[in-house]
Amino acid sequence: MESDEIRSIIERARRAWMSGDATGFAMLFAPEGEFITPGRRRSGQHAIVEATAKFADTHSDVRIDVRRIIVEGDQAVVEWRWEDTDNATGAHHQADDAVVVDVKGGQIIRWREYIDSRPLE
Repeated sequence: MESDEIRSIIERARRAWMSGDATGFAMLFAPEGEFITPGRRRSGQHAIVEATAKFADTHSDVRIDVRRIIVEGDQAVVEWRWEDTDNATGAHHQADDAVVVDVKGGQIIRWREYIDSRPLE
């Protein structure tokens, strides 16, 4: 897969998160793709839609600033800054996030996030 194609998938994922488009995010995945965040593994598009829709219902003002993308073969590593607001409390969250993405046939087969929510000193 070409580097530009993988970068396009990542950009579409970023836009889906920021707009709260859970279905759009999940459709980037292969039918049995994995979405892994600290302590959670979701397998399959249905489980990914449920997880991202739940987040979109409880959070707003999502902003994602991509810091860098490194692509090698059918994999990429993304470093981005994530910000959101918890709708229930109004609390604003920020986190630095590294995402490892494996792609096959134009779809994500594995998305693994490593999140650091501690503020930098």
